[in-house]
Order: sequence, then structure tokens, then C-alpha cells
Amino acid sequence: MASAITDTLSSRESGGITRLLIGLGLGLVITLFLFWFMQYMIETADRTLDEANRGSLVDFVRVKRDEEIERRQLKPKKPPPPDAPPPQPPTPQLDNLDPTAEKIAISAVPVTTDIEMTGGFSLGVGEGDYLPIVKVAPIYPQRALTRGVEGYCVVEYTVTRQGTIRDPFVVEDQCTSSLFHRASLQAALKFKYKPRVIDGEAVEVRGVQNKFTYEITE
Repeated sequence: MASAITDTLSSRESGGITRLLIGLGLGLVITLFLFWFMQYMIETADRTLDEANRGSLVDFVRVKRDEEIERRQLKPKKPPPPDAPPPQPPTPQLDNLDPTAEKIAISAVPVTTDIEMTGGFSLGVGEGDYLPIVKVAPIYPQRALTRGVEGYCVVEYTVTRQGTIRDPFVVEDQCTSSLFHRASLQAALKFKYKPRVIDGEAVEVRGVQNKFTYEITE
């Protein structure tokens, strides 16, 4: 009986050792398989990531081109042609005036303005006396014309050595209305004279007076 128990124990021990060895072998195999599987999964995941990143990368290559810069030379714009100036009014042609005449009448309007020379003027008395060359009748002032104002105005001035008029002024006590002042002064400034000559030299003549008469004709 003792031998039977011994045999049973020995058989159990031998079977336990066998199962233990088998278990250890299977565990080792399973452990190795798990290690290999984990390594495979890691490598596969790394390869997938590499391929995904590789597909998303874009490589830019810059090629330097030979470019020639053309500089445009800006030319200044041609200025527009100037506007044509308005035509000059025709120069009034004055007939030769008779120095002995006492009046000059304006026939273009229904008024007359007379010019009377007083003081400092003589004709034919010595070769050096000054003589009027151009005498312009004044324009009848519109305000005086509309109001029906008539009268006269005496202007005094200096005849220069060039025969022009200088420093004209109205003799106040010899002018019937201030409406005739401006027209008389403007007309006097247009007078032209042959200057007085003494000893071969032209001299000025002061105190020359001229009377302008303003009358409205029907």
C-alpha cells in the first residue's frame, strides 16, 4: 500500500512537473509572440505616420528668373496751345484836325462835346510854339446823358517835351458838374502836341487849359 501511495505521489509529481514545463513553454511562446506583435504594431504605426507626413509635405523650389527691368521714361505732357487772344479793337482813325477849329462834334450819338483851347496856344507866332496834333473828343457820361445834364468842364495840364499830357486836373470853379470830370480827364490824356522848342531844345509848357462842352442834341 505504501508503494502504491509512493507511486501515486511520484506520478503526480512527474505530471505536475510536466504540466509546469508545458505551462512555462506556452507562457514563453505567448510572451515572445506578444513582444513580436507589439514591435510589429509599433513599426506599422511609425510607417503609417511617416507615409502620412510624407504625403502632406510640399517642397517649394524657387527658380531665379532672369528679369530685365525696363524703365519707362516719362515725357512731360505737351502743354495745350494757348487760347487765341481776342482780336484787338480797331484803332480809331482820326482825321487831321484844323488847329484853328474851336469845336469837335460827335455825330455817332445824339450829343455833342466841344473842345475849346484857351491860354498858351497860338498859331504861326514863332517857330517854337507848341501845336496840337491829336485832340480827342470826350465820351458823354451816361449818367449825365440819362439825367439830361449839360454843361462844360475846363481841364488844365502840362505839355511835356515829348508832346504828351501830364498832371491833368479839373479847374473846379470852371466845371458845371462833377459828372464831367472823369470823361474830361480821360479825353485830355489822349491829346498829342508838337512840343515848344526854344533854342533848339524842347521845353515843357505848364498851365495849358482846354474847355470841353457837353450838349445834348435832338
